[in-house]
Amino acid sequence: MKTRLLATLVGLAISFVGPAFGQQKDSADPQIKEQLKALGQKTDEAFNNGDAAALAPLYTEDAVLVNDTGPIYGREAIVKHWADVFKQVHFSNHLDKTDQNSPHIIGTAGNEAWSNGVWAVTLKGQNFGPVEAKGNWVEIYRREGDTWKKRLDVWNVTPAAPATAAATPSPTTTPSSQ
Repeated sequence: MKTRLLATLVGLAISFVGPAFGQQKDSADPQIKEQLKALGQKTDEAFNNGDAAALAPLYTEDAVLVNDTGPIYGREAIVKHWADVFKQVHFSNHLDKTDQNSPHIIGTAGNEAWSNGVWAVTLKGQNFGPVEAKGNWVEIYRREGDTWKKRLDVWNVTPAAPATAAATPSPTTTPSSQ
């Protein structure tokens, strides 16, 4: 009886400790977290200033941006894309927030990582706005020398709640008879 209890307790301990070690294995050290946080702050500043040229050094030469219209390949094309967007839309209050469990190291060399999080921004165009927008993002980074850069940048826009949601009857409401 004691042997079974001991085996059960050891099994439970392993099941709790194993995932904890698994989660720590790919987590980045504090210095990398700070470097990637600084990269996010530079991104926010570039968007708030409408400065596509400031985005250029944040991407690798072979970077890919995947947005709601599809993939854009290469730093030059990504910068051109944002320059065209900035001509039509002013961004303010752009803020990226990294998930608390990010970043994660990829592979064994320690020169690639990924993060995910949420973003929010205020948009204003010639014929609209200001409009609040928000969404989610995932980025893969590669270290070039001492500098981390975006190699893959994927984001989406979270749709606004439908206006008819407030008119949806409660599931406990009894339909009226006519």
